[in-house]
Amino acid sequence: MTWIFIESQSELQTYNSNRDYPATDLKLHPEPLVFCLFVVIVGLSSAPVVVPDCKMSKPKVLNLKDKISGNEADLSLCNLSEVPVRELSLFPKATVVDLSCNNIISLPPEFCSLTHLVKLDLSKNQLTCLPDDLGNLVNLQHLDLYNNKLTVLPVSFSQLRSLKWLDLKDNPLEPSLAKAAGDCLDEKQCKQCASKVLQHMRAIQEEFDRAREKRLLKEKELERKKEAKQKEREAREREARRREKAEEKERRRKEYNAQMAALAVQEQQKKKSEEKKKKNGQAADKKVDVKPTPKQGRSLIGWIFKLLLLLTLGMAGVAAACRLTDLRKEDVCVPINAAVDDCLSWAKVQEGVVRQLVHDLSSAAKDLLESTPTTKN
Repeated sequence: MTWIFIESQSELQTYNSNRDYPATDLKLHPEPLVFCLFVVIVGLSSAPVVVPDCKMSKPKVLNLKDKISGNEADLSLCNLSEVPVRELSLFPKATVVDLSCNNIISLPPEFCSLTHLVKLDLSKNQLTCLPDDLGNLVNLQHLDLYNNKLTVLPVSFSQLRSLKWLDLKDNPLEPSLAKAAGDCLDEKQCKQCASKVLQHMRAIQEEFDRAREKRLLKEKELERKKEAKQKEREAREREARRREKAEEKERRRKEYNAQMAALAVQEQQKKKSEEKKKKNGQAADKKVDVKPTPKQGRSLIGWIFKLLLLLTLGMAGVAAACRLTDLRKEDVCVPINAAVDDCLSWAKVQEGVVRQLVHDLSSAAKDLLESTPTTKN
């Protein structure tokens, strides 16, 4: 057991001597490790013991009040996989924080809010990257990243203007960053590492800013071209709408003109029809004025002919009644019979005259019929 204590103490003393910390720096003390080894040995002897917070098998919730001494917070060798950011933020006076020899893989973004930190030891962890806003730790002067798995640093690292000491040994850094970092074997080289890495990161920051500015200019140019195309498209759409409106207006104008022309034609036809009706009405009036006389003459002759026919029939009936019936002996029929006898006698006398008249009429009718075709030809 004594050999174990001596060997563990010698190893830690060798580690502290190799780290080359200044007088004000935080050193690793062998007492916690010795105590843990003592507990293990006692446990093997079945003696009941109280296991401290920083036992390596299973971590418990840390009580930072027990870990803080003055302005230093010693959280090394506590098997931490995450940084207790919320608890550290409650102690702004703890400007020196030792998180070495843990299993921390990454720092949460909230870690960058601990702007009161002046000295930070993250050596011997499993860090593969640092938060992008690490540059917010403007008061940070001492940063130990020894023996991690870092390949690059965030661009905001160039904003750590207060940084005076930096150790990046035993990290798989990219060649340019490894060249700027150097060996960091002593205090002077670690200070040079801080200066050269900051200078290197400022160059990267400038290059990043130029690239970002170039990207922004390109985006602005693309936006400008996009706006120009949008304006051109809108102008084409406005022109198309204007042409459509003009075409629609021209179409309506043509339809209006066609309707007016059709109405004019209808009006003209109506006027012609009315004029034709007027002319036909005047002609009909003239015909009505000319033809009534013959119609009245023909009707008068017809009435006279009918009246004579009736008188003749009446006289014939009376004569027949007076001559053929028993009324011939009546006084009324005596003069009628005498008149009939006189007429028959006169008719016999005039028979020759009638025959001559009929012969003359026949000859005249024949001559008239023969002269009619000649006139037509």
